[in-house]
Amino acid sequence: MLNFETINELTLKVTCTGNDVLIAKAGSFIAGESAGGKNYKFEKLLLGPQNNRMQAAIGSLIRHATGENLPLMKVTMSGNSTTYYANYGQHIIVYKLGFGEVVSVESENILAFTQDCKYDVRFIGVGILSQKGLATSTLTGNGDNAYVALLSDGNPIVLSNTGSRNALSVDPDAVICWMSQQGYCDPQIKTDLSWKNLIGQHSGESYTFEWAPTLPVTVLIQPSERRGGIRVGVD
Repeated sequence: MLNFETINELTLKVTCTGNDVLIAKAGSFIAGESAGGKNYKFEKLLLGPQNNRMQAAIGSLIRHATGENLPLMKVTMSGNSTTYYANYGQHIIVYKLGFGEVVSVESENILAFTQDCKYDVRFIGVGILSQKGLATSTLTGNGDNAYVALLSDGNPIVLSNTGSRNALSVDPDAVICWMSQQGYCDPQIKTDLSWKNLIGQHSGESYTFEWAPTLPVTVLIQPSERRGGIRVGVD
């Protein structure tokens, strides 16, 4: 059994009771302690976290093709231990998924998850609108111990329209993840291109992810944009 908690907002503490396996971002381990000697080991996942090798191979191809590739490692724990993980001082959010609950997350924002999370990659749009606008990684709760730890470049903010039923509009390059009790609840990808983009007068906000009031969703946003998106212009 694994338990996730954050330390000082910047470190993930994983407490293991008995034997278990953790999937984490490769190279994210920073410290650990266990009675009677080290009882955990690390192994890089060459294909993916799926148990079925064929599914792992197909998933690896999809991740490389869509830019959702994420270097992962498997941490095998043989006994009680406490290990710590971090990524360049980024903030960490811990969430426990209910059975069947889905979180759609950008691959670079994944720090770690338990075996009770089913990992996959799926398409959410067509066209190259952003470096992250075509596909997304998904983690689905598939057991009683479905923990996920996410990374944020700065303290994140949470937007939700589950009570207000407001329309939500966010920059795809600032999105960490989104989740809903009504399945995937994917956004519409809206563009705002005009002749001004061709003469270098674009606003820098030419595309957005939008959720209608009829789509109750919770979105996590980081206060930092990825380098990407449409850059059309003539200097």
